[in-house]
Amino acid sequence: MARAVTQQRKIANTALAWGIGFLIFFPILWTILTSFKTEAQAIADPPIFLGFDWTLANYEAVLERSNYGRFLWNSIVIAGGSTILGILIAVPAAWSMAFVPGKRTKDILLWMLSTKMLPAVGVLYPIYLLCIQFGVLDSKIALVIILMLINLPIIVWMLYTYFREIPGEILEAARMDGASLREEVLYVLTPMAIPGIASTLLLNFILAWNEAFWTLNLTAAKAAPLTAFIASYSSPEGLFYAKLSAASTMAIAPILILGWFSQKQLVSGLTFGAVK
Repeated sequence: MARAVTQQRKIANTALAWGIGFLIFFPILWTILTSFKTEAQAIADPPIFLGFDWTLANYEAVLERSNYGRFLWNSIVIAGGSTILGILIAVPAAWSMAFVPGKRTKDILLWMLSTKMLPAVGVLYPIYLLCIQFGVLDSKIALVIILMLINLPIIVWMLYTYFREIPGEILEAARMDGASLREEVLYVLTPMAIPGIASTLLLNFILAWNEAFWTLNLTAAKAAPLTAFIASYSSPEGLFYAKLSAASTMAIAPILILGWFSQKQLVSGLTFGAVK
């Protein structure tokens, strides 16, 4: 009897998990399907799910109208650059907070996290003026620095959590063996925290890739990433839903592929230290 109840619970939990997963994935699935419809089929009422004439015309129109490769390269540089720069700054910061904590360490961490609650529009004007002043408006370097600063609290928090799971005695043993501070961080701490660092890299790369507010307000043509590429399909004449869906699919495809192939590393990093 107990086995039957346990089996039923497993089936129910599995069905619930699949149901929730499908609900989360459905908007992406609908966007992909809409990208293969004509504009008339995309706005049909009632909506057409599968019974439509599949076409690649929207993708051809998007590629003819826009230089997709340039937008893709800008996204890679901005997301990758901001993530790597953030890691280089966050590793020593998280190390000092985890292994050499002060009286105000927790207060500093909470303050860093509280900055994420600040509405972005509240600091848009001064940052816009600073970009003009330094001549970096519509440049990749400006977005790399800004997105790094935006995501830095999350990077520090995640690395701090992972580093706290590493026994301090190991680092003390390395010091006793004559390891310098640089060697301690590079050759002892970093290899042990690779799963956590990898998941932090992946998560923050995704956050930077999906950032729209700053990329739309601080770029025009030269440094515009894929978020601006999607927004370009909103025009005064209205929304072209099929072409917009094709552009969106092309924008999210690289990050979906990256997430699919790195899901094991992401899960491993996010559960790092969860099992004692």
